Amino acid sequence: MPFIRKNKIWRVPDHEITPETVFQNRREFLRLMGFSATVLAGALAGPRAWADSGGEIASGEKTRVLPRLEANPAYAIRRPLTGEQVALRFNNFYEFSPEKEDVEQASSRFRTRPWQVHIGGLVEKPGVYDIDDLIRQMPMEERAYRLRCVEAWAMVVPWYGFPLQALMEKVVPKNDANYVKFTSFHQPEVAPGQKKYSDMPWPYTEGLSIDEAANELSFLAIGIYGHTLPAQHGGPVRLVVPWKYGYKSIKSVVSIEFTATRPASFWNTAIPGEYGYEANVDPDVPHPRWSQRREKMLGSGEIYATQKFNGYGELTAHLYD
Repeated sequence: MPFIRKNKIWRVPDHEITPETVFQNRREFLRLMGFSATVLAGALAGPRAWADSGGEIASGEKTRVLPRLEANPAYAIRRPLTGEQVALRFNNFYEFSPEKEDVEQASSRFRTRPWQVHIGGLVEKPGVYDIDDLIRQMPMEERAYRLRCVEAWAMVVPWYGFPLQALMEKVVPKNDANYVKFTSFHQPEVAPGQKKYSDMPWPYTEGLSIDEAANELSFLAIGIYGHTLPAQHGGPVRLVVPWKYGYKSIKSVVSIEFTATRPASFWNTAIPGEYGYEANVDPDVPHPRWSQRREKMLGSGEIYATQKFNGYGELTAHLYD
């Protein structure tokens, strides 16, 4: 009987790991990755290409157009925004599928309304919030952030949401709260990945220190490209911590708990030798199976040298002194 190899959910396919030598030759890299003129054109369409879409995007659930806001200039990025259609169809969301291009379709049955977020633990004002009620109570803004995946690809997207610090001020963490635990949904009946890979430590959890959570960059996103978050982007609400690898930015959050001890996190629990808990972007610390010195921008295929803390060191390095 022939040996049948069953790939682990966490294993990045070999064709998605960019060889170090290929990074040295951009033209050859683009050829190998198969970037087409159509994809490149989409990426270069401009940062406000979503403006005329009316919120009608290719998703199982229609999104709602959000009020126009000017992007916060304090977080301006010197790179073009990733084209919306590129970002829409390339998603790491293992609850639905380990194949990035399949997540959009696999999440088509997932509904982001109605939705509640439980906030509790070591806080003075715990509560259960309907996501739309919470949005109305928070100071909304748009921020363009770099997003750097541990797999060495990157993008720049305009998030719409509010600083995590604003939520902390509302619920008032107690003095013995040292960490913040985030928990995602668990619905195997509509999330094929959770059903197929039932031996994984679902639901997805992540954690930040209380100082990381209070950092001005930590952001709870409820929208992207001018409309509410679709399922494949982690709707209706996700964490965004841009100085860390993308797996720390937990999606579809249902619970935020303030704790005295460090909470477990999904990938660090599942495969600690490859996915560290802290997960700060660092070009000098390679992944066990590939280099982190360079990153490939989705859509354009541009190659950049990886920056420590993903370029946000001025605002975050002091957290790790």
